[in-house]
Amino acid sequence: MADFYDALESRDPAVREKELFSALPALISRAQQAPGWAVILKGVDAQHITSRKALAHLPVTRKSELKDLQKAALPFGGLTTTATSKLSRIFMSPGPLFDPEGQGSDWWRYARPLHALGVRSGDLIQNCFAYHFTPAGLMVEGGAAKLGCPVIPAGIGQTEMQVQAMSLLKPKAYVGTPSFLKIIIEKALELGEDISSVNYALVGAEALPPSLRGWLNEHGVPHVLQTYGSADIGNIAYETLSNGQVNPGMVLDETLILEIVRPGTGEPLPDGEVGEVVITSFNPDYPLIRFATGDLSAILTGASPCGRTNQRLKGWMGRADQTTKIRAMFVHPSQVAEILKRHSQILKGRLVVSGEMGNDQMTLHCEVADINSASNDAVAIIASIRDVTKLRGEVKLVAAGSLPNDGKVIEDARSYQ
Repeated sequence: MADFYDALESRDPAVREKELFSALPALISRAQQAPGWAVILKGVDAQHITSRKALAHLPVTRKSELKDLQKAALPFGGLTTTATSKLSRIFMSPGPLFDPEGQGSDWWRYARPLHALGVRSGDLIQNCFAYHFTPAGLMVEGGAAKLGCPVIPAGIGQTEMQVQAMSLLKPKAYVGTPSFLKIIIEKALELGEDISSVNYALVGAEALPPSLRGWLNEHGVPHVLQTYGSADIGNIAYETLSNGQVNPGMVLDETLILEIVRPGTGEPLPDGEVGEVVITSFNPDYPLIRFATGDLSAILTGASPCGRTNQRLKGWMGRADQTTKIRAMFVHPSQVAEILKRHSQILKGRLVVSGEMGNDQMTLHCEVADINSASNDAVAIIASIRDVTKLRGEVKLVAAGSLPNDGKVIEDARSYQ
């Protein structure tokens, strides 16, 4: 039997779904006690939100909206259900944006990804995430404490001291960005220091291309897994291992509801389609209901070979905010969605901006079931483009399945040379 963190990870997916949605009404009721959520969820009967279909009717709150919400009601936009005086910490990101941390154990839920990596009680961790203003370093601290692991609070920078700590203290695991681990290894090679005790690395906060993972493996770190999370939510998903091999996708945390929606909308997409990651988080201090992260991903169908049965994300696949300036006017993904909504024969759409600076050309590529029968609708679609965006645009009808499955609603293909 696989070594799971707890029995929740191997639940029957139908049981997990039932338990999450049975708990959802109480979460929404609690959220509605916060003044910000009371406005956002005004008129919502929490007791009726017991399915994905019902959840999809609630408004999406976007990460990009937090700055304005918080500015109007410092520090958290009225979205916390625990008084600021009762919190453990307040973090600050450029913007500024503020994030709370409550008093609970492993508040950011970092123990699961550490356990999936192979970290166990007593293992020493060198924590190279930042500790100043950002929650990243303390996310790791919470998970490590939950597992019973001591931590070297190394933070970022001071590369020679990082090497010295690894050489003398012999930590088993590194946690931080993958690029900084590469810098540390290169410095150790330059100094002739032995840091071979570090066999495990949990990395995040930036992309991990296969070439970099391979380089880290070849330079003495055989087990490298990445996490995906944010300062608002904490850990969202994490990679797993089977027989020392990295499994496809990233397993969703057990206390979250995941939706993938069409960028610029709250419309859920089928499994496999690339769209914006939307999370509902069962956090008693900072409940987030249909919180759009601004990140693109897709649900990877099937169960992970590791035996964990939760949904899997394909990983980070770009940003969902594709707002583009065309002829001095901003065009938003939500406007493209509005055009598509007006014409039911369009299966999928992608607005392509081409030409050179100062001579923009805007063409809406539309997947349709039958190009010949839909050709008469092109004039009406062009009129909708003008009505919604206030800009002239053309239409190109293409066969179903022709457009890339990459989550892009607006593609900027202009030449900037």
